[in-house]
Parts: sequence; structure tokens; C-alpha cells
Amino acid sequence: MPRALITGITGQDGRYLAELLIGKGYQVHGMIRGQNNPKARIVQDEIPEIELIDGDLTDLSSLIAVVEQVQPDEVYNLGAISFVKLSFSQPELTADVSGSGVLRMLEAIRIVGGTNNRIRFYQAATSEMFGQVHEVPQRETTPFHPRSPYGTAKVFGYYTTANYRESYGVHASNGILFNHTSPRRGLEFVERKISNAVARISLGLQETVTLGNIDTARDFGYAGDYVDAMWRMLQQDDPDDYVVATGKTWSIRQVLDMAFKSIGIEDWSSYVATDERFRRPAEVDHLVGDASKAKDILGWEPKVDFPQVLEEMVRSDVESERAKAGLA
Repeated sequence: MPRALITGITGQDGRYLAELLIGKGYQVHGMIRGQNNPKARIVQDEIPEIELIDGDLTDLSSLIAVVEQVQPDEVYNLGAISFVKLSFSQPELTADVSGSGVLRMLEAIRIVGGTNNRIRFYQAATSEMFGQVHEVPQRETTPFHPRSPYGTAKVFGYYTTANYRESYGVHASNGILFNHTSPRRGLEFVERKISNAVARISLGLQETVTLGNIDTARDFGYAGDYVDAMWRMLQQDDPDDYVVATGKTWSIRQVLDMAFKSIGIEDWSSYVATDERFRRPAEVDHLVGDASKAKDILGWEPKVDFPQVLEEMVRSDVESERAKAGLA
């Protein structure tokens, strides 16, 4: 039975990936920071087959201990400070977890794996590395120009992954994933903030939602599709780096249109306010990816369109908020 270690197991990607791997016959270990983590209990309830293990991306010794104990065939490093706005207020922590954390995990793999290292490593890179884009669409050869501490930390992690691949022969691949979402997405992310607000507005529990720049555009996909691309990367004979994207963009205005229409509201202008406090110090205006390489080599293509995902997110949030409020 193959063994996988997933950091960031409590996030949406960690949970979808765990379900995918368990379905393929893997023994899945999820790394958490602190056994009393309330999110860990949710994950354990949702996916009882996961074995949780305590570890910390800011502590090399703990990572060595985790890799020694699990003896994984595959390591998926999804753990990060991934909320871009938070990275501006906590840049040092972001650099330590999202950047240096990659180095520590790779070093643990190098130390434990030894000279005949069989452990395969996946690094969750991000479209935020492109930042102020140099070409449209963005592909594997597009230069990076990050516009946030999160983006810069991820660039460090990206090149560190490539360095361990080239220097030590580690089977290490970067997945440059563009925005992907689901009902499991955190409420701090704009598309989920919108779906939840729309659900609450439809139930009379909330009157308005306040956002930042609603003219930015992103390439949105479905998280369940994107974890399949992660797995496919580690099944290749040779490690490499891949863009994972849909090739379609949606502005936040369009997201608002679709979300409000799903509850029967055509004109949402009176329900949405904007506030400069929600804008980034350095904005990323337009991200759209070219996943041709992933299609050609991995055989990967997105299966679920973003409008379907958003509709499901609103429906799921309506059910959840109705239950919380005790509404019939």
C-alpha cells in the first residue's frame, strides 16, 4: 500500500487530495500543527481514514521526525500562509511558512531519504508568482513578478524545489495552480466570501457584503479537479513543473452576477459595497493560465466549470446558514 504525507491537510486541497488518494488505495497521513487543532477534528470526522501526525513547517527537527515515522512514498506540501491579504500584515511569518517551510521539508526528505531517495515531492506553487504579468496567458516559461509577500515566498519555494531536484536528484515537481475553489474554501477568500454572503442575504440574515477591487479577474477552477493534477505529476517518470488552470477568466463583477442570479437577484448593486481597506497594497489585475503542458504530458483537463462550482457553493452555504440559524 503506497503511503502519502500531506501538509496543509485541513485546507480544501488537503481534504480533496486525501479523498482522491484513499480512493486509489493509499494510506494517507495528514500533518497538523497541534493535536488540539479544531480543524483537524473536522477533517477526522469527514475522512476518518486519514492518520493525523503532529509537525510544523517552521521546525526542521519535527519534519525529520514526521518523514522518518511515516516513511512516505509521496509528500504533498500544501501547507502555507495562503491568504494574500494576511501576508501583507504578517510578511515574516508568511516567508517562514510558505517559503522556508518548503526548504525544511525538502531537507527532511533529503536527510531521511538518503542516497537512493525514493520519496517523491509535490510543491504547491501558485499563479500569484506571476503577479504583474508579463504575458497573457501565463505558462511555465512566463517570468515571475510577484506582488505580495505570499507571492515572493512561493517563488522562493518554487526555485528551492527546482534546486533540490537538480542538486540532489529528488523527484520534486511544482504545480503552478491558478485559483481553484469549492464549498470547502475558507471564508476569507473572495469567491467564498461572496457565496456565503449571498446565501445569508437570501435568508434575511445579512443585508450587504463589502469587497475591495471588484474589477480584478482570475482563472477560477474546481479544487477537486486540481488535486488530480497534483497526483498525476508524481506518477511521471521525470519530475517537472506544470501550470494547472482552466484558461478562462472571471472578474469579481461576474462572480457577483452569477452568485446573485442563483438566488433570483438580477441587480445586486444595493447589496454590495466597496472599501479601500480590502484592496491590496500592490494589486494583481489579470491572471489566466495556459495548461497545455499538463494536458499533453499528464493527460489532465478540468472537468467542472466555475459557474457550476459557484452555484454549488451558494447552495451549500444556504443549507449551512439555514441550519445554523435554525430556519425551516
